[in-house]
Parts: sequence; structure tokens; C-alpha cells
Amino acid sequence: MIAYVSGKLEEIYSDRIVVEAQGVGFEILTYDYVIRKLPSLHSDVRIVTYMDVKEDDMRLFGFLTPTEKDLFIKLISVSGIGPKGALSILDELGPDNLCAAIISGDHKAISKANGIGSKTAQKVVLELRDKLNLEGTIFDTSAATAFDEDSESDISDAAQALVALGYSNTDALKAIRKVEGADKMKTEDIIRNALKYL
Repeated sequence: MIAYVSGKLEEIYSDRIVVEAQGVGFEILTYDYVIRKLPSLHSDVRIVTYMDVKEDDMRLFGFLTPTEKDLFIKLISVSGIGPKGALSILDELGPDNLCAAIISGDHKAISKANGIGSKTAQKVVLELRDKLNLEGTIFDTSAATAFDEDSESDISDAAQALVALGYSNTDALKAIRKVEGADKMKTEDIIRNALKYL
């Protein structure tokens, strides 16, 4: 399997790119979120890849980070979602927002992706909520102090209060994540500080 392709970015299209590595041009299918972050043509790039092999077809899918690739693999493990649907979800939300939507159960945000219905979006939340690897996302707490049970309760209460104020689960959770020291605050303080980011 090809884990990544490192070389010159030679061609950019709306849904794919071509990277030349040691005289070979690799056509890599990708999505707008990735394309917007690429350097200019003929620059050096390193694209993390996933090879999809079928009886009559072989395709390379490209991502900027291992975290994106991991999310893609998890998405295609959900029945009813193929590579095209997985790219559509990643393109609609981006990796961090997708993690937020899954963690908070916000299937409506996922269903906004092209070709993804409400039932499929609900399946994504149900099947992936406990399987997410948050390393490398804004929800990566490995370098931070782990929340104890009391702080988790306050954070959960704060998130519910923000949703009651009209914010989505995803936006509420993202805002709380930005509050420094949220794990040591009471619910009211978390809400007050999180509102600065909403």
C-alpha cells in the first residue's frame, strides 16, 4: 500500500491532483478542503494517501494529515458510505468540525454534506462516536489535563445551556474547548467564557 506520496505538485483539478515523485505522476483524488490548503504548482508536497483497491479499479485518495486519513477510513467503514460520500462529509465539515459533530451527536451538520441523508448521518454518529482518534484535532487532550468527573459534568451542563440559547451542539462544544481552564470552572463561568467565542 502507498502510505504517502512526496514530490512536486504538477496539476490541480477540482477533485484531484497530480504529484510527480521520481518521474511517476500519481493521480490522487481529494476534496476542496485539501485543495484550498495546497501550495502553488510545482511546489514540494507530501500527501498522505489511502489506496482503495477493487476488482476492476485502483484509486489513491489524498489528505493533508494522518488524522484526515483516519477519519476517511472510519467514515467508509459505516455501511452506506463509500469513498465519495466520505470525501463529501470531510469537505463539508473539515476534520475538526466533523469530530465536533460526532462527539456532540450533531447529525444535522453531517447531513448537510452532498449525498448524505439524515439516516446515514445518524449512523455516522452512532457508529463512530466511540471510535474517534482525537489526536491532532482541536479535541486532542493528550497534552492537557484530563477532565475529572465533576468538570465533565460542568462542561456537559454548559454545553446543554448553550444549545438552549440557540447554538448548535457542535458550535457549543468547540467554543467550550477554546476556554482555557474550563476543566476547573463552574458551569456559569464556562458559559460566560464560551460565549466570547460564539
